[in-house]
Amino acid sequence: MVRIGERGPEIFPLVLGGNVFGWTADRDASFEILDAFVAGGGTMIDTAEGYSSWVPGNDGFDSERIIGEWIAARRPSGVQFATKTGGHRERRDLDPLRVLRAVDESLERLNLDTIDLYWAHYDDESVPVERQVETFAEIVQLGKARTIGLSNYSPARLREWLEVATRLGVGLPVAFQPHYNLVHRAETEAEVVPIAREHGIGLLPYYALASGFLAGKYRSAGGGPKGPRAARAADYATPQGLAIVDALERIGQAHDAAIASTALAWLRVQPAVAAPIASASRAEQVPDLLASATLELTPDELAELDRVSAPAAA
Repeated sequence: MVRIGERGPEIFPLVLGGNVFGWTADRDASFEILDAFVAGGGTMIDTAEGYSSWVPGNDGFDSERIIGEWIAARRPSGVQFATKTGGHRERRDLDPLRVLRAVDESLERLNLDTIDLYWAHYDDESVPVERQVETFAEIVQLGKARTIGLSNYSPARLREWLEVATRLGVGLPVAFQPHYNLVHRAETEAEVVPIAREHGIGLLPYYALASGFLAGKYRSAGGGPKGPRAARAADYATPQGLAIVDALERIGQAHDAAIASTALAWLRVQPAVAAPIASASRAEQVPDLLASATLELTPDELAELDRVSAPAAA
């Protein structure tokens, strides 16, 4: 188990992403994935009110509904739930009244009394940071969330939030979600990691497997399985991207580990990272995700992955 930053909860060091529930995983497949994750020792599930509002025919809220049905059916113990507001295609604002309604709606869909970690999914620059801080502090004060986190904020706005929260004497965010993986390192390492380390914030990176590319599914620009995420993943099939996958495969073989497990194991031990977020569309993919939490790469192996993925080499 690891703690999220200095003030967050303790969790299994791999978070299950719920972005695929109601999208590439239907209700039954989602239940199987959730069951496999918890049976394997997983403890935190991350979703959002906006999942999956980008899919034609979906109204959003699909992932929260499915997870809520699973919670009602399974009544799991020892599992923590994180969700976000501000990422739905029709609800991207952080207007205080809307956010206060949104947390109640998420609680109802999830069949929960309290959300363990409540995120601002995207910044809303039309709402002053002070108003945002006050709103999320009120949510915690009311007992509707235990802790809060931020996602997709610029480094400058993240620093402003921390300064305002400190001045107002309210709880700081315990976590931040950056886009961070072996093929997307530069900005996060240069600008976000220093802030997180300074303020004791834990990073829970999303796109940890680069839409499946770092699972070894796409070994050429036109190759790999077809699907909703294929075009994005294929964009990473550059000479450097393919060299990263080759190194992951070679290092993984030395540990009898999958490419995905190895990529997540590298990310797990980066400065300020508490746990990567990764999703699965099928239950049989879950063991490789869970295996990353206990896979210990050697210093030489970590150095090789650092070298081959160095942003300056791109």
